[in-house]
Parts: sequence; C-alpha cells; structure tokens
Amino acid sequence: MKVLRAPLVVFVLFSLSLAAQENVPESYLHKLATIDRLQTLSSTDLADLTSRAQSGSADAQYQLAFVYGAGQVVPRDMAASDLWMRKSAEQGYVPAETDIGEHYFGKHTAGPVPNGADAERWLRLAATQGDAEAQLWLGIGYDRGYFGDIDYQESLKWLRESSDQGLPDAQLTLAQMYKDGHGVPKSDEGAACWYRRAADHFSDISGVFGAEVELAYMYRDGRLKRNDVEAYMWFAIVGAEVNPPTDDDVKEVSKSMTEAQIAEAQQKADVWITLHPPRPR
Repeated sequence: MKVLRAPLVVFVLFSLSLAAQENVPESYLHKLATIDRLQTLSSTDLADLTSRAQSGSADAQYQLAFVYGAGQVVPRDMAASDLWMRKSAEQGYVPAETDIGEHYFGKHTAGPVPNGADAERWLRLAATQGDAEAQLWLGIGYDRGYFGDIDYQESLKWLRESSDQGLPDAQLTLAQMYKDGHGVPKSDEGAACWYRRAADHFSDISGVFGAEVELAYMYRDGRLKRNDVEAYMWFAIVGAEVNPPTDDDVKEVSKSMTEAQIAEAQQKADVWITLHPPRPR
C-alpha cells in the first residue's frame, strides 16, 4: 500500500491530543530499573547484596528476593525468595509489602483467595502510604471479591488513586470497567478517556499496548464516533510495536480512506511513536 507521508511540521505536535507523556510513578520506574539491573548481577555484586541483606537492609532483602525469584543469576528458589521478601516487608519496606500482598493472588481470577485477609492487610499497608501498584491490586481485589464480598466503592477508590498517579495498568483497568459497565455506568467515552491516558506513556510499560489496541478497535467499530484517521493512527502505532511489525489492520482501515486522510493518519502515528519511545535503560 502506498502511503503519503507529509513533512512533520511543528503544528502537528500541538494538534495531537495527549502528545506529552503522562508521568509514571517514580516508585514503579525504580522497580523496573531495579529488576533490569538485577538480571545482570556479577558474582561480586551478588555477594555484596547478600551480605547487606543478611545485615538487615530491607532494600537489599527486597532485591535478593527478586534475584531468587527470577532464577537468572542463581538457581530459582521460591522459598528463599519468599523468605527475603517477607523479611523486607516486616521491616515496613513498602515495595515488599506490595509484593507480598500481590503474591497471595497468584493466578486467581474471581472469588475469595486463601488468606485473603493477609493479602488485604499487606496491600492496604502499602496503598495507604501511596504505593500505586498496591492501590491497583487492592482495587482489583475488591472488584473480584478476593477479600470476601465484592466492594465496587472501595475498588474504584483505589483504582482512581493509582490511576491519578499515572500507573497505566490501573488506567487500563478503569477503562475496561467503564467499557463493560462493571461497577460504574457503562460509557464508551469514559472508557476512551482512560484508555488514552493509559496509552500516553513509554511504549513498553505494562498496560500501554492494551490501551492502544482498545482505542483502535473502538474507533474502527464505531463505539466512539467513527473516525478512520484515528483508527488508522492507533493501528499503525500498534503494528509498529509488535514483532515482527505488521500493517494488516492499517491496510484494512485504509480501504475507505482518501490519500489525504491516510497521510494525515500516518503523520499523527509517526509523531506519536517519536514522542512515546521505550523507557530509557
């Protein structure tokens, strides 16, 4: 398919909605950076980390729990991972409290989880201290009845707090609740608002890709006011992020578009991709 690519001029940057990325919680970015770094620890680094963990450093204990859980630097040992994570959490280290609480959920999808009261306690400890991931999982837990009865009011409260901090997974979850009318009045516009916010982050952060896909289909299928330029734009963004890249959906949408519309949509996609790269490592 021949695509006309107009020059990227300055006014396009201002015409794109949400061109500037939303902030991601610093604690979340710090966690991702820590996980990246721990995957390549040297034997000297591991010995130093273990020594600091044994000496009582809550941060080192938290990191060592990830090392044992990942099984890349040392043989995977979930018992050791759980031990070090709990030691860290029991010292009041917020990221560890979140991880302990989330761990109780496992692959559960609905209904009470074993030891749900403990899961709720750990997550609430972290959530009330402002941890966005804990707020996300607390919201999910109340929505799915993990702690006993379903409580939409508590679910929405915590999901909104997490979303307002900029966590894409929380924004995606809120969008899906509006899309399905689950705990809130059904609203495609309300869903789209949160999908757009979830999409407006570094391209490789959890929750972003799913939001982009949802927006593309909502525009294409007329759940929002049908807009082929917007549908093309989001499909082009999605297609550029998969491996290998694909333009199958773009080709399908473009069948009903003029060359000028295609050029406009491709230009908007190119600018969006430029402004939303993978996070720095």
